[in-house]
Amino acid sequence: MSVKIGNIDLGDFPLLLAPMEDVSDPPFRYVCKQSGVDMMYTEFISSEGLIRDATKSVQKLDIFEYERPIGIQIFGSNIESMREATEIATKAHPDLVDINYGCPVKNVACRGAGASLLQDIDKMVAMTKAVVEATHLPVTVKTRLGWDDNTKNVYEVAERLQDVGIKALTIHGRTRAQMYKGEADWTLIREIKRNPRIQIPIFGNGDVDSIEKAADWRMEYEVDGIMIGRAAIGYPWIFREIKHFFKTGEHLAGPTVQERVDICRTHLEKSIEWKGPKTGVFEMRRHYSNYFKGLPNFKEYRMKLVSLESIADIQEVLFDIKENFEAEVA
Repeated sequence: MSVKIGNIDLGDFPLLLAPMEDVSDPPFRYVCKQSGVDMMYTEFISSEGLIRDATKSVQKLDIFEYERPIGIQIFGSNIESMREATEIATKAHPDLVDINYGCPVKNVACRGAGASLLQDIDKMVAMTKAVVEATHLPVTVKTRLGWDDNTKNVYEVAERLQDVGIKALTIHGRTRAQMYKGEADWTLIREIKRNPRIQIPIFGNGDVDSIEKAADWRMEYEVDGIMIGRAAIGYPWIFREIKHFFKTGEHLAGPTVQERVDICRTHLEKSIEWKGPKTGVFEMRRHYSNYFKGLPNFKEYRMKLVSLESIADIQEVLFDIKENFEAEVA
C-alpha cells in the first residue's frame, strides 16, 4: 500500500533524507536524489530569520523542480513568528512544510525552539495548529522521544499533533538529553504505530546506517518509512542499496572508485553553481573525506583537496584519485 502525505504519493516504503544543518543543501540533495531518495527536506530554517529576511535563512528556501517532493523545514519558539514564517515558506512552493521539534543543539533548544518544545506540549500543539492554519500545504513534524528519560512523551505528542492536522510524523529514537549519543530506541515508535488512534504515516529515524538495519527495523518496528541522515553523508548510495535489497533480497555492489569520483565531482559542480566558486569550493571541503572513506593512504589526497582553491587543480586531484586507486583495485 502506498504511503501518502496529503496527496503526495511516496510509494510503498519511502526512504527520506533527514534535514541536516550545513549538509542538506541543494548540491547534497542533488546527489541523494540521483541515488533514489523518495523525499527530501531543506536544512532547518529559523522562523525569526525568515521574517527578518536574513540572507542565510532566505537562501535556504531555494528548491528546484527535480527535487520534488521536497519539504521546507522551519523552527522557532514564537507562535506568531512561526505562523508568518509558514506563509513565507509556502510562497517558495515546496510540497510540504515540516516543523522541527527535534533539534537538540544548545543554541536552538535553549532558545525555546526545536526539542525544547517537548517540555511544553500545550505550546507545541498551539504552534503546530498555527502552522497548519497558515498554509494550504500538508504540514509534517519531526521530533524525538521526549526531553529526557523521565519525560518520554512522544505517544501523547503524536495523538495531539494529529488532532490539530499534521499529515505525518518522523520520530528520532533518542531523547533530547541523549543528543546523538547512545543507541536510538525505536520501541516507542512501534507503540505509536500500533496505536489505533494514529492514522498518519509514522517514519523512524536514528542509527539506520546499513541495509540490514533498514530491512530488520522495517519489519521489527512496523514504521511506514525510514528517514536517513548521517549515514548518507558521503554515501548517498545508501538509498539505492537499501531499495535494491528490498526489491531483490540481494546486496548491490558498493560504488567503484570511478563512481565515487563522479559523484564527488557532481557535488562539487553543483556546489559551485549554487554558491559561487569561492564558497562552493570552500564548503565542499567537509565532504571529501566522506566520499573516499576507506581508501588506503588517502591522507595525501585529502590534504590537497582541502587546501586547493583552483577548481582546475581540484579536478586534477580527483582525476589522479581515479587513476591511482582504480589501478590498485584492479
